[in-house]
Amino acid sequence: MNKFLGYKLCWMTLMLLCTASLSWAGKVDSVQIFSKAMQRSLPCTIITPSEMQPQLTYQVLYLLHGHSGWHSNWILRVPQLSELADEYQTIIVCPEGGYSSWYVNSPLQPASQFETFVASEVPAYIDARYPTQAKRSGRAISGLSMGGHGALYLALRHPDVFGMAGSMSGGVDLTESKGKFGISEVIGDSTQWANYSVLHTLKKASAQTLQLIIDCGTEDFFIGGNRALHQNCCTCKCHIPTSKEPAATTGITGAAPSGISCCFLS
Repeated sequence: MNKFLGYKLCWMTLMLLCTASLSWAGKVDSVQIFSKAMQRSLPCTIITPSEMQPQLTYQVLYLLHGHSGWHSNWILRVPQLSELADEYQTIIVCPEGGYSSWYVNSPLQPASQFETFVASEVPAYIDARYPTQAKRSGRAISGLSMGGHGALYLALRHPDVFGMAGSMSGGVDLTESKGKFGISEVIGDSTQWANYSVLHTLKKASAQTLQLIIDCGTEDFFIGGNRALHQNCCTCKCHIPTSKEPAATTGITGAAPSGISCCFLS
C-alpha cells in the first residue's frame, strides 16, 4: 500500500474517538444490501464526502460496530465521522454486523455468514455504485470490540481485499470470553474458538503485505489478548512502534487510543 494513503487511513481510524467538533459535513445515507450468502437484505450506513468530484476515485474505510451494536452505531454516537469523510476525502462504510456475529461465517447459523457479507458482498456493492479505488490499497477496515476482532480477522483472511486493518479494544482472543458475548451460539463448542480468533488467524496469514494498527487501553478487559497479539506480531517480525495509556477504551466514545500499532513490511 502507498505509505501516504496507509497513514492517512490509519490516522483517520485513530481520530474516531478523539475528535471534539460536532458539526456535520459529509453526506450520510442508509441502504439495504442483499446478501446471497444469508438470503436476506441487511442495512448499511454510508458516509461520503459532501462534494464528490466525478473525475476522482476515493478510498474506503469499512468501520465495524461492536457486540450488541448495529450499523448506525458509529454515526449516531460519533457524528464527527461526516467531518472526517470530508477532511480525508474518504468514503466510510458501516455495515450491519449482527448482534453477536463476531464477523465469522457461523457453522451453526445459516443466517449468520458475516465474513462473506462484509469481506465480499459489501465491497462488491460499494465498488459497483461509488467511485472507489477498487483495490486492496484503496480499502481499510477497522472496528471497535467485536468489530475490532472482525476487522483484523477479515483483513488477515482476505489480504487481497483489504490493505490495512485497525482494531480498537478488539476481542482478538475469543477463548478469553468463554460463556460471554454469544460466541457459543455462533461458533459452537469452545474447543473451536481458537480457530476463529485473530491470534490463530495471524499465524496462518498470507505473507502478502498488510498494515495493522492495534489500540487497547491497559485497563480494558480485552488487554490480555491484545498483548498476546502484539507479541505474536513481534514474533512475525512486524515493525511495531508502541505506546501505553492507562485507560479503558471499551466504549465507542471512550478514551483516546493508546497508539499501539504494527505494520507488516514487504
